[in-house]
Amino acid sequence: MEVKRLCAALLLSGTVAGCATSGGNPADPLERINRPIFAFNDATDRWLFTPVAKGYRFVLPGFVRTGISNFFSNLDDVWVSVNDVLQGKFQGGLEDFTRVIFNTTFGIGGLFDFASPVGLAKHNEDFGQTLGAWGVASGPYVVIPFLGPSTFRDGFGLIFDYNADLVYWATDSVPVRNSLYATRALSNRAKLLDATSLLEQAALDRYAFVRDAWLQRRRNLVYDGNPPRERDDESDDEPTSK
Repeated sequence: MEVKRLCAALLLSGTVAGCATSGGNPADPLERINRPIFAFNDATDRWLFTPVAKGYRFVLPGFVRTGISNFFSNLDDVWVSVNDVLQGKFQGGLEDFTRVIFNTTFGIGGLFDFASPVGLAKHNEDFGQTLGAWGVASGPYVVIPFLGPSTFRDGFGLIFDYNADLVYWATDSVPVRNSLYATRALSNRAKLLDATSLLEQAALDRYAFVRDAWLQRRRNLVYDGNPPRERDDESDDEPTSK
């Protein structure tokens, strides 16, 4: 689940310090609606996705799981490079597209990551970040069923991300396409099984913790890790430069 993945990554990277306690975030005017959806997502993850991810990790050896993760990461780099260009990051776009060429050829279709060791680091760009770079305000925080945290802006960006996903275009067979989606989701979830246990211990109010962590992470991504000083009006978060 996106909720678990994002918060676990934040906990590991040290992006968020301390524990969130309760709501009151002005970016979350829909909290009374979001909380029940969050509870549903969290329960679904706890009772369905986590056990399946544990089985996935138990059955498949580490090198196989790494190959699967690399394969989907390589597909993702194509859209990342496009968003680089759309944001005016032409060098980043060239580097990310070069990653695709390296890993597709020398990495046997992306199963092996040959680009990172030669200095071509993986980046994280999506259309929601592109909209933020263009000056589109994030809008209210929302929790999407099954998908997890988002905002009005990033939720709209998901439409473009979904339609640009190479998995979507890889085959006309719906069963095969759905199998690829499921495998990618399992791969992403299994990578964070250990990390998400930290969330269980850290958060007094899990909903507020996830929300505040996610909003901070998205803000950092839009501003490439160097956001301006936050203002009282969080909806007016247009970047001045990238």
